[in-house]
Amino acid sequence: MRWIRAAGRGLLVVAVTMSGYVASGKSSEGAHEAGRGPLTLATAGDLTNYLGPLLEGWNRGHPGEKVTLVELPDSADETHAQMATDLRSGDRSRFDVLNIDVAWTSEFAAAGWIAPLPRGRFPLDSFLSPVVDTATYDGRLYAVPYVTNAGLLLYRKDILAKEGLAPPRTWAELEQQAKTVAPKYGLDGYAGQFLPYEGLTVNAAEAVYSAGGTILGDEGERVTVDSAAARRGIDFLAGGVREGWIPKKALAYKEQESKQAFQDGRLLFLRNWPYAYVGAAAEGSAVAGKVGTVPLPGPDGPGASVLGGSNLAVNAQARHPDSAARLIAYLTSEPVQRQVLTQGALPPVRAALYRDPALVRRFPYLPTLRAGVLAAAPRPKSPRYDQVSLAVQAVVHDAMAGNQTPEAAVRRLARELAAISRRG
Repeated sequence: MRWIRAAGRGLLVVAVTMSGYVASGKSSEGAHEAGRGPLTLATAGDLTNYLGPLLEGWNRGHPGEKVTLVELPDSADETHAQMATDLRSGDRSRFDVLNIDVAWTSEFAAAGWIAPLPRGRFPLDSFLSPVVDTATYDGRLYAVPYVTNAGLLLYRKDILAKEGLAPPRTWAELEQQAKTVAPKYGLDGYAGQFLPYEGLTVNAAEAVYSAGGTILGDEGERVTVDSAAARRGIDFLAGGVREGWIPKKALAYKEQESKQAFQDGRLLFLRNWPYAYVGAAAEGSAVAGKVGTVPLPGPDGPGASVLGGSNLAVNAQARHPDSAARLIAYLTSEPVQRQVLTQGALPPVRAALYRDPALVRRFPYLPTLRAGVLAAAPRPKSPRYDQVSLAVQAVVHDAMAGNQTPEAAVRRLARELAAISRRG
């Protein structure tokens, strides 16, 4: 989960009153009622500065249930650490509603930090179907999807047009074009997010999933990574560095560094989230008007993306749980979800917005993104996800740096994940 900077600062503040926001038809003025009252919302750093004005809209319409925004670091790893520390304090926690990375739902639910939610209170049928799975654990709803995401391949359409080439659909085509076309124009071939942090877990999982493999099964209780498919996926990444079409400098890239490299005109291909397209296409970018997007390639055709985004959860010790649920309903309503896209450049969870002609004109990547989300898979579910992610990052980075063969890396990862599973 990471709030991302996007072009454009114009913000529209709205107060929305809709059926479903007000439990039992009662006014939000009744803050003295059981479960109603002021709230805090904790999130990673809001780098687009759009969330504060959105919450002002809520506060104007719900004076007895005002929300205070608590911004944590913009690093997902640091935000996770601070949330976990606070939630372990139990009734001393200062957070009521938490905007959590989709991969943390299982962990937070298993720990008893977030409360189960009634499915009937939220319009889950209006959401893109795969995102709902990220909000469940052990068959129960523990959060409500707020924003989603899927990785896209950004490419220099001007350069491929000069070469008479279509954008790559397979790993072999990506490798060939990155090896032969990029050097002709003084560019690096391909990059993703390869520093050992959460972004590398995502890139590694996408490679494994695209090859037909998995990492964990049964809510994290079964290790499935030791497979030919997983070895093929890790070898795709490690081989790219070894052969030079993934530059070694990319081993230090996070989202922002990789986005900047592409936006500055130093890369032919980039795996990133849709916000990177918004920045690259904006006025002042060195590649404005020269950027295209396609689904991530796979071994034999389009590959699989990992679902990104964040979910909204209610602290199990929340002071005013009814107000917390009402706030979540507000933030996931269609009018507010539209603002999430137009003002924050964050992909909404409401399915209808991906077919809105005006939005598609403004954000031409939406059809590709929709297809990517519908075909995407969540990161490995585990009540010990933080440990799982650390293991994946370390092992895959070693393989990409040439410190271990992909075969040895997969065997090592299987051992480490099995040890994590046994810890209970």
